[in-house]
Amino acid sequence: MAFIVIIPARLASTRLPGKPLADLGGKPMVVRVAEQAALSGAARVIVATDHESIRAACAAHGVEVCMTRSDHPSGTDRIAEVARTLELPLDAVVVNLQGDEPLIDPALLAACAAQISAAVPMATCAHPLHDVADAFNPNVVKVVLDKNGRALYFSRSTIPWHRDGFAQSKDSLPTGYVPLRHIGLYAYSNAFLQEYPQLSASPLEAIEALEQLRVLWHGVAIAVHVTDSAPAAGVDTPEDLARVQAHYRAQ
Repeated sequence: MAFIVIIPARLASTRLPGKPLADLGGKPMVVRVAEQAALSGAARVIVATDHESIRAACAAHGVEVCMTRSDHPSGTDRIAEVARTLELPLDAVVVNLQGDEPLIDPALLAACAAQISAAVPMATCAHPLHDVADAFNPNVVKVVLDKNGRALYFSRSTIPWHRDGFAQSKDSLPTGYVPLRHIGLYAYSNAFLQEYPQLSASPLEAIEALEQLRVLWHGVAIAVHVTDSAPAAGVDTPEDLARVQAHYRAQ
């Protein structure tokens, strides 16, 4: 399936200011993310930003960039503006890749995009959890699926709750019980991407602080591609940055 990757990139970051321009082996992080995305087979890779320094860094390395407004409440709104600016067809498939994922598996982007169909205008990814600490960690978002691989619910809680197994012990995962961890990678049909910012907020997303619950609350299907293992972690903290910089130095 043909698809386009759009990478929202903001210069501001609470924990890591200037993160998109952080040096990774001689190139800014946002450029490394775009280069990784290009390996996915995407027809086009575009960085969406409101900051001139990010635009200049991308231009210096031959990465396509589209300037956006600075008042977007989320990255989804930002990439929706880019899709409108570029006049992408409504049936185009757009992958939303965060600008702090320089080690993302390119194949995961293509697999996520492949889930989009006329009946399912949004897709994401997940992987099995095997660590009991992750299963009970509210910072690890879990998802449960229906028989067709579509999301039933996302939660910070441990779902599904293994009633009998956890009644005996919460020190380990019950035999045969494999919860799924949500991966924050998304794909959309452009038609739905344009509709998404207009959806009213839902009580569920306010409670869980999970924006994707807005989509389910409005009755829109989300397909979930399940991959065997966890993707490489993104860059959220100075420690994460040091880890990824060491990766590039080792190459």
